[in-house]
Amino acid sequence: MRKLLRRYRSLPLRTRLSLLVAAAVAFAVAAVSVTCWFIVQGKLYDQVDNDLKKMVNRPDLGNIAENVLNLCVQDVQDGDRGIPSNSYFQVVKEDGTVCVNPTAVGKVKVSATDMAVIKNAGHGNGVFHDGTDGSGNAVRVLTVPVSTTDGPAALVLATPLKSTQSTLNELALLLLLVSGIGVVGAGAAGLAVARAGLRPVDKLTEAVEHIARTEDLGIRIPVEEDGDDEIARLSRSFNSMTSSLADSRELQQQLIADAGHELRTPLTSLRTNIELLTRSEETGRPIPEADRKALLASVKAQMTELAALIGDLQELSRSEKGQHAGKVQVVAWQDVVESALRRARLRGPELTITADVQPWYVRAEPSTLERAVVNILDNAVKFSPGGGTIEVSLVDGALTVRDHGPGIPAEELPHVFDRFWRSPSARALPGSGLGLSIVARTVQQAGGEVTLARAEGGGTVATVRLPGAPMAPPEIP
Repeated sequence: MRKLLRRYRSLPLRTRLSLLVAAAVAFAVAAVSVTCWFIVQGKLYDQVDNDLKKMVNRPDLGNIAENVLNLCVQDVQDGDRGIPSNSYFQVVKEDGTVCVNPTAVGKVKVSATDMAVIKNAGHGNGVFHDGTDGSGNAVRVLTVPVSTTDGPAALVLATPLKSTQSTLNELALLLLLVSGIGVVGAGAAGLAVARAGLRPVDKLTEAVEHIARTEDLGIRIPVEEDGDDEIARLSRSFNSMTSSLADSRELQQQLIADAGHELRTPLTSLRTNIELLTRSEETGRPIPEADRKALLASVKAQMTELAALIGDLQELSRSEKGQHAGKVQVVAWQDVVESALRRARLRGPELTITADVQPWYVRAEPSTLERAVVNILDNAVKFSPGGGTIEVSLVDGALTVRDHGPGIPAEELPHVFDRFWRSPSARALPGSGLGLSIVARTVQQAGGEVTLARAEGGGTVATVRLPGAPMAPPEIP
């Protein structure tokens, strides 16, 4: 059985569907055929039984039985009229003696049923059962209890079943033939339906094989606009998946290209400075102390810039892959903002940073949320003039950071959240252009939104809105 199951599972899907359809139709046809055969058999036997009942209901049947019993094997002159010439007519005595009507076609073998009818004389109207005659031919028997001058007896009437069985055999052969044709036709129809139904699956398979062979994610499976079946949904899901993979690959390639471009400058500068220091050591010509300190400071700054850039790339990559999804928890946003404010005041000690922070609880990953707030505050510190003011407020789930710097030109606002994008006026300042990208991704993952706009009177206003509540939800015990 297990071998058959393994062999079945190894067959192609359309073959399995065809076999299932053929098996289902075969079962249904077999059930209908068997039911039909038994119904016809019952009807034919009912007809035979009715014929036997008609003979039993004859008013002179008792006289005929008495004559048969009295004369036994002698010829009956008046008692046999009306008895069909192809029927069996005999009387069985209590001791098993059989007296046969001379006009009957033969003798029916006495069975236990006949003897039981004699013993139960007066307690029944007759019993139908199958039997055989002296030659072994099948007959339908009706045994009726009768009372004679010699005591209880049984009148046995029977009719041959040869024609009935012949009809049933012909019917069985016909049903078998029709069932075979039906099963073969069902198998062929099932194969045709399977081929037509699985044609979209074949296209999907070809598309997947094409992608695996060529890595071409631009292939799409045509889908009918009004299609809403499983195949159509599968095709739409596949097209959506390949589209997402293509976008992801494009973003990945763009990220790699941008990262390579951004890394090239500090790496080149770092290499140049290190080569100068190395050449000085190899040639024995010392670099002036002031120049040497400047070179070392430049190397340190470039390494810091590289570390920050790599950290930003790593953070942005993790955000894309959703690696922080398992660390999401209820966070007191006001505490996160206060922590970020302390760091911002250290980086801009000459600035005045005012804060109005009210309680607000959100669901987010604490470290990434704090990094996003720090990035916003860092931008405000970076672009604020010396002695300027930065206004920070957290009210009803909206964090607003307003600086009084030069502001962002209106034509640059659509690009501020793009990776590695930096305003032409800010390219001389330190930074990788990834800070606001990290902010946008973090806020998006937390279910919020972030905007940057020009402030009235100059400067920039950054607004972050996150869903939450002013009170922490109760802890679940």
